[in-house]
Amino acid sequence: MQIGPHKLENNLMLAPMAGVTDRPFRQLCKRLGAGLVVSEMLSSNPKVWNTDKSKQRMDHEGEEGLRSVQIAGSDPVLMAQAAQFNVKNGAQIVDINMGCPAKKVNKKLAGSALLQDPALVEKIIQAVVAAVNVPVTLKIRTGWNVENRNGLLIAKIAQDNGIQSLAVHGRTRACMYKGDAEYDTIKAIKQAVSIPVVANGDITDALKAKYVLEYTEADAVMIGRGAQGHPWIFREILHYLQTGQVLAAPSIEEVSSVLLEHVANVHQFYGDFMGCRIARKHVGWYLAEKDQQRLFRAKFNVIEDARQQLDELAVYFDRLADEQATTSSDALASTAV
Repeated sequence: MQIGPHKLENNLMLAPMAGVTDRPFRQLCKRLGAGLVVSEMLSSNPKVWNTDKSKQRMDHEGEEGLRSVQIAGSDPVLMAQAAQFNVKNGAQIVDINMGCPAKKVNKKLAGSALLQDPALVEKIIQAVVAAVNVPVTLKIRTGWNVENRNGLLIAKIAQDNGIQSLAVHGRTRACMYKGDAEYDTIKAIKQAVSIPVVANGDITDALKAKYVLEYTEADAVMIGRGAQGHPWIFREILHYLQTGQVLAAPSIEEVSSVLLEHVANVHQFYGDFMGCRIARKHVGWYLAEKDQQRLFRAKFNVIEDARQQLDELAVYFDRLADEQATTSSDALASTAV
C-alpha cells in the first residue's frame, strides 16, 4: 500500500474517530500492528486551533510512523489554510473528512453533508491539494442516502483532482451507523478508479477483513469501532492474512497489561482530572464482554482519582485471572476422574 511517496508497513489502517484516536490510542494501535493511524478530525476554523481540545488533537509528540491528520470544513480557503497549518506542524499526509455523519458537523455543511454538493467537493479538493506538498487523501461515505449513492462520482472527482488515496465507509450519511455496511459501492469504486481504495465499515475481526478485501478488491481496510477496546485487532488481521490461521485471543494477562498501560497514558496525556473521565469509555469498551452486567464499570465510573482507577483495574484483573485458574484446575480434575 502506497500513498504518494510513502510506503505503508501493511494495508491495515486505524480510522480517524473524534474523541477516540488521540495520541495514546494511536500509539497503541500502531504498536499492535496498524500500518497507518489517522488523527482525530480537526476543524478548519482557525478560531479553535488554540483551544486545549485542538492542541491535544494536534499533539504527535513521540509518535512513530507517518503522521496523517484529518481536517474538516466546507470553505475551500479555510480548508487549504488548515492543511498548510497542519503540515507546518508535522503532518505528512492530510486527510479530508467527507464521511462524518454527525449532526453537529453536517449542520455546518461539512463531513458527509458535502456529498450533496459535488461542485463544492471539487473546489475543496483542488484548494487543499494545491496548498500543500504532501499527499492528500479523502474519506467519504457511499452517498448522502440510499437513493443518492454518488460515491462513484465523488471518487472520480477525487482522482481527477489529485487525491492519492480514497477511504470509503460502506454506509450513506442517512444510515449513520445503523444496519449493515454494504460493499458493492466500494467494489464499484475500486473498479472505476486507479488510486488506492480503502474499505471501511463493520470490520470487526480477521475473517471479515479478509472477506472485505477479497470482495471489494480494495487495497486496504480501515478499522474504526472494531478497534475500540480491541486494539490487537490489527495484529489478528495481519496474522490471518499472512498465514490463514486465526490468532489466539489475547490472554487475561495481556489484556490487563495493555489496558493498564492505555489508561495510564490517557491520565498522563490529559491530566488526572480529564484523564479519569476519558478513561471510562475506553475501559467500558475493553470490558464490554467480560463485565456484561456492568457491575465493575458502575463502580469504576464514579472513581475520580487516577491512581485509584489503576488500582481497581489491577484488582479486577487479578480476580479474573484467579477465577480462570480455578476453572482450569477444576476442568483438569474432572478430566482426570
